[in-house]
Amino acid sequence: MIAEIAQPQGRFALVNGRIVLPHQVVTGQALVVEGGTILGLAEPDSLGAEVQRMDVGGRLIAPGLVDLHTHGALGHTFNEPTAEAFQIITAENGRRGVTSLLATLATAPIPDLCRCLEFCRHWMAEPHDGAQVVGAHLESPYISMAQRGALDPQNVRTPDDGSADRLLEHHDVLRIFVLAPELPGALDLIAKLARLGIVPAAGHSSARDEQVLAAMRFGLRHVTHIWSAMSSTIREGPWRKPGLLEAALAFEGLTVEMIGDNKHLPPTLMKLAYKCIGADRLCIISDATSGAGLPEGARFRMGGMEYEVHDGVGMMFDRSCFAGSTTLVSQMVPILVEVVGIPLAEAVRMASLTPARVIGLDDRKGSLEPGKDADIAIFDDDFTCWRTMISGRWVSVR
Repeated sequence: MIAEIAQPQGRFALVNGRIVLPHQVVTGQALVVEGGTILGLAEPDSLGAEVQRMDVGGRLIAPGLVDLHTHGALGHTFNEPTAEAFQIITAENGRRGVTSLLATLATAPIPDLCRCLEFCRHWMAEPHDGAQVVGAHLESPYISMAQRGALDPQNVRTPDDGSADRLLEHHDVLRIFVLAPELPGALDLIAKLARLGIVPAAGHSSARDEQVLAAMRFGLRHVTHIWSAMSSTIREGPWRKPGLLEAALAFEGLTVEMIGDNKHLPPTLMKLAYKCIGADRLCIISDATSGAGLPEGARFRMGGMEYEVHDGVGMMFDRSCFAGSTTLVSQMVPILVEVVGIPLAEAVRMASLTPARVIGLDDRKGSLEPGKDADIAIFDDDFTCWRTMISGRWVSVR
């Protein structure tokens, strides 16, 4: 909790701001909050004398951002089941305007992943400052060796070996489970995930489009970091065979993640994803590693692998592959607006309401609508975060 700013008591209003709603930005209105819940918009002149006011100086009042896929920050990852790691990562995200996130785990030995999921369960059971951990996102070991990217190849395995049952003992924590749908046993595992209420996601995959369609019939409904570690069209004789990439662009039953750091994808590909998929199914994710917030040339680890911050992004030492981003979601929103040309309200929606909808939290998170949690981020024009509120309490201030 921040000592420099008083916590709201009773009914509270943010005034003199530009309020970012799902489909528009409005001015001349106050955003009213009470008891950790958004009450809605009101004319400033209609507020009674008993209502506390904060003048935000013309800044953007946005819903707190929701990051579905973030591994870490400032030298720590969620693969470290420690209070220090979780506290540092969630505090940095909160400071940047991210109010909810999924603790994302990189492929690791099954016992290590189980320890991380167990720690995540305990962390979620207690209140903490910083961004709320609303579940775990597992980049599982059940991936294509050819599309492993920067993940540790020593931990790659197939879903038919029975090991997934140990992970699913933590189904109450797991929100998204990434796997390659073409692998032996993948369809059965996808069906099991769907029954347990976990979002089955295709990623780090060499699947053809017909394998994606088969997986969708078993419950597949999400695709991780488009263009990164996924199959694309190949030729077999005269025939073109679409891959996971084309399925993500074409199949309306899938929601899709995109890393918006302007490093993983050039503007043309980001524009293509936006035009094909749209703001209601395309989520912006950071895929931030422990390198986020570290200086150029800094080395960082995920599991047994070591990488380097190079040219503003995580890199393998041989420069053969990206190793996650070093950028948090709030820093990606202005890239979407200024580089890709997405309207501000839609860019914010892609980083708030759309990801909240993917994991079934859009009834409480992701927009400044009446009855939702008072998760609010106030940004300067360059999307530097000025204040962050989570459940009606200030948790970060510059």
